[in-house]
Amino acid sequence: MVFAAGLIVLFLIVCALAPQWIAPYSPTDMQADRILHPPGAAYLFGTDYFGRDVFSVVVYGTRESLFIGFASVVVGGLAGSLIGALAGYFGKWTDGILMRIIDVFMTIPGVLLALAVASVLGPGLWNLILAVALASIPNYARIMRGQILSVKNRPFVTASRSIGASELPIFFRHVLPNSLSPLLVMACIGVGTSILTGSGLSFLGLGVIKEIPDWGALLSQGRGYLTVAWWICTFPGLAITLFVLAVNVIGDELRDALDPRKRRA
Repeated sequence: MVFAAGLIVLFLIVCALAPQWIAPYSPTDMQADRILHPPGAAYLFGTDYFGRDVFSVVVYGTRESLFIGFASVVVGGLAGSLIGALAGYFGKWTDGILMRIIDVFMTIPGVLLALAVASVLGPGLWNLILAVALASIPNYARIMRGQILSVKNRPFVTASRSIGASELPIFFRHVLPNSLSPLLVMACIGVGTSILTGSGLSFLGLGVIKEIPDWGALLSQGRGYLTVAWWICTFPGLAITLFVLAVNVIGDELRDALDPRKRRA
């Protein structure tokens, strides 16, 4: 199962990095004589209302979709981890102020928060990434804070303080490295969640406005043809489903691999 999930993710990454190796046609190649051609040998996923090969459009749309997913995880994960680390390690008023701010954000559902931010900022790649990243910050902050609190008073940290080590080296050499495992698992699974959120915003018209759309925009463009050309929506949706399922399977395996209790077993 994990091997199959890894192959799916690897294939989609290749599609994002070198779509010309995979796609048989140009995603902008439009021909009037092949409009709404059903899936078959010539066109694996059929053609859309412009006469474009749907498979080629989905392959080229992988780049934007995966970039949104990975970039939003990096931005949201770094920001959330920094907030959680400061709150957990320094405690007192720092913890109180930062966590009350995070509590305010956590009262708003992540999708609704991303929708609100994207609506204010408007359509665009980086605006979409920022919206999705902001919605994920509270979860990363909470996880990081909990890990820091559980590690900072352990015997090996106390021993470092007792021999005169300063707080900054203790944090970077001992506390932070022993707090990252849950963050790595959450980031892995978060890529799938970010792609779902980003695709949903693109579906609503708040995503990337480009000649080659991402998967969410493809779903939005094909919804008007669902009764006459089901394949226009089906295959971008299937790509989203497969990628999210694959990264969740990999995330579960990574969680088990990093769990010290299961390693001892």
